[in-house]
Amino acid sequence: IDVGHFIEEPGATSARGRPELDFNRDLAVEIESAARRDGLRTMLIGYDGFMSQLARRTAGAAGAGFLLSVHHDSVQPQFLETWEYDRVERPFSDRYSGFSLFVSRKNAAVKRSLSCASAIGEALRHAGFSPSLYHADPIPGENKPFADRRNGVHYYDNLIVLKTARTPAVLLEAGVIVNRDEELKVQSEETRKRIAAAVAQGIERCLTRF
Repeated sequence: IDVGHFIEEPGATSARGRPELDFNRDLAVEIESAARRDGLRTMLIGYDGFMSQLARRTAGAAGAGFLLSVHHDSVQPQFLETWEYDRVERPFSDRYSGFSLFVSRKNAAVKRSLSCASAIGEALRHAGFSPSLYHADPIPGENKPFADRRNGVHYYDNLIVLKTARTPAVLLEAGVIVNRDEELKVQSEETRKRIAAAVAQGIERCLTRF
């Protein structure tokens, strides 16, 4: 389980000013716990925030049956507005919400990657979560074609952590943290546990097929 981003580049900033890395760490720990309860052996990669070289992350996952990279989402700059929170003007966008999943057609095990991504997306939908879908929009910075629209899966062929992995690999954007409501939801322990349980269930179902 790869914790997306690192201290020097902590990813997106939430509507209330929290770095994405913190969200990623919290959710990755929950996913690890849920996966272990489901009988899967797991390892966290990049939790300490010091693993800046993406190739080291995929190398660290060598020999694993599956690699999940955990992230939280933002939007393109033109969709950002500003609001005042804690006496600071901060960017936000309530335009989009939901999860998304990405696979690379350059991954050595793309069929298995896609199968696992679809299984995770299906489990998330059944748990009450909805795919965001906006990453397929034909605009600069997006334009990631659907691999499985129903389950929120897109192709992102040149994403390093996906294309260089020697194992099936999927990147999860668990929610849009510049969305003010969704930020609070994904930050709550209850929602994290629901997401984690669904993700672990999807992975377990996928891995038992092969």
